This record gives sequence, C-alpha cells and structure tokens, in this order.
Amino acid sequence: MFEKTTWIKLPRNVLVGHGVVDQLRAAVDELYLTGQPLVVTSPTPDGIAGDRVRAQFAGDDGYPDPETVVVETANFEAVERVVDAARSVDAGFIVALGGGKPIDTAKMAADRVGCGFVSVPTTASHDGIVSGRSSIPEGDTRHSVAADPPLAVVADTTLLADAPWELTTAGCADIISNYTAVKDWRLAHRLKNVEYSEYAGALSEMTAEMLVDSADSIRPGLEESAWIVVKALVSSGVAMSIAGSSRPASGAEHLFSHQLDRLAPGRALHGHQVGVGAIMTEYLHSGEDGQWRAIRDALSSIDAPTTAEELGVDPGTVLDALCTAHTIRDRYTILGDGVSREAAAEVAARTGVI
Repeated sequence: MFEKTTWIKLPRNVLVGHGVVDQLRAAVDELYLTGQPLVVTSPTPDGIAGDRVRAQFAGDDGYPDPETVVVETANFEAVERVVDAARSVDAGFIVALGGGKPIDTAKMAADRVGCGFVSVPTTASHDGIVSGRSSIPEGDTRHSVAADPPLAVVADTTLLADAPWELTTAGCADIISNYTAVKDWRLAHRLKNVEYSEYAGALSEMTAEMLVDSADSIRPGLEESAWIVVKALVSSGVAMSIAGSSRPASGAEHLFSHQLDRLAPGRALHGHQVGVGAIMTEYLHSGEDGQWRAIRDALSSIDAPTTAEELGVDPGTVLDALCTAHTIRDRYTILGDGVSREAAAEVAARTGVI
C-alpha cells in the first residue's frame, strides 16, 4: 500500500512589482497575523525603506508599533540578538527588509521563536528571499540550515532595480547554476537512490533556462530586469520547498563555492562563485559538447565573473577548491569522491576559468 506523505510549505502571498513595498501592510493583513511586528534589517536598506515599512504599522490599533533590530553581519550572534528581541517584545511576526544578511538572520530567528516571517528583499542577490533555508557563516564555514519559508514575499522592483548591479548579477548567476544542480540531483538519484522530484527538477531547470534566454536583456537599473530576476529567484525557492531540500538549486557548484569560502574568504560573492563553479561542473557532466559555453556566455552577458581572475582568486586556489569540494558535505555530485589535480587543471583550463 502506498503510504508516502509529503508536506510542502510555500509562501501564501508573493507580491512583485513597482512600488509594492507600500502594500506590505495589505499583504500582512491577508495572513491574519497578530501581535508585535519586529523589523529586522541592515543599515543600508533601513535607510532606503525602513521608515516606509514601519509607517505601515505605526500608530494603528491593529498592531503595536514595530520594533527594529539592525544587523551588520549575518552570523549566529546576530540570530541570537533577533531571537532575544523577538522574545522580549513577544513578537507576533518578523519582517526582514534587505538582502541576504537580514533575510537569512530573520528566517532562522523566526523558526527558532516559532513566529511568522515576511520577506521584503531590497536586492535580488540569491534565492534565499523565498526558500526554506538560511545560510549563516561561522568562521571560514557557511552553514545551510533548514527553516520555514516566508509566509509572504513583497519584492518591490523599484528598490531591486536600484540595488548595486553586482548583487543582481550574483542572483542571476545563482539561478543559472541550477542547471548543474539538477544534473547532480539526477545523478545522485541514479547512482545512490537519492529521492528525486520530477516536478521540482523541471521547475528549477526552467528557471535557469529563463535566465540564460533572457541574459541579453538583463541590464542595470531596469525594472523589467529586476522583474525577471526576482521571478526566477522565487521559482527557485519554490522548487526547493517542493523538493523538501536544497537539491534543486545546490550541487557540486555550491560545494565548490563553499570550499572557496574556506580557502579564500571574502573574495567574491556567493552567486558569482557558484556561477564559475557551474561552468566547470557542467563540463564534467557533459564534456566539450555540453552546455558549459551557454552558461559561460550568459554569465558574461550579465557582467558576472567567468574566470578565477574575475573572482579575485588565484588559479591554485580554484584548483584546490575543485579537488576538495566533495568533502564539504555528504551530498553525492559529479565530483564523486574527489577530482585529481590534473583533471581539475584540465577542466579549468579548457573552460577558460584559469
């Protein structure tokens, strides 16, 4: 008898468009959330839109005036600060305003406290704006921790279009890398009997294809570009929620990036690192005739790095990361039980990464 059960948690409201940050209150009201709002943000987004967010809840009989926690960096100490603040005011829900730092921090804190979480991204730098995972660095290691996805996502394309261009290109590269993540997932299914979702895999691949096909039209300062990117990030996050894991968007290219974080911390953005990793891992999957050129060309078209030099990482470190990335976590990928340095050097040279 078939007895399998799957619990898929998805955002209930996703609002994307021009000026929608001012409709945050309406999106929250539809969730029937109660209690003290706690705004978690970082200095720059707080200056850009913090007052607009707080004003929607201030002086209203429906909610107590919101409290605010400003985080400078994403780390476990910041998570504890938000947890303490949420408990001290008995927060009914947390609104995260900003990029990866406040969103990942607030998401983990909301999961710890057991209250609702609303995502208001001001940059389109990664799919964490809607996914059920938080990525928190600790020393030279980055921890990916399961958490509930946001109840609502309010993505204002005017704010996203004004964000630093390199953050948007990092988000694009993160999505493009879904190509190789799904290939790794299928490989693990065939060789290790890892559970695979056709629907989640297809959605993730479609999202990557959308970015590759649209790469020529994604340009700085354009709301249309911000619209394309944020929709792709939302789709990627939904694919992970359907799968119940990060598999649809995290394979060998992410292991490579995590190892770079250890070997050369702070040199490049996460999305840019996984983009370069995707070029090489696609070559490992499909060889000379594979899609690695399409990935490379799409990244180049949106001004994302495609070489070690553009990442600001020396060639030897790239090879070290590729050879040892398989040790990062127990996740089967095309890297198997390791790539020899000679093979890594050939892959990196043939793809132009070094």
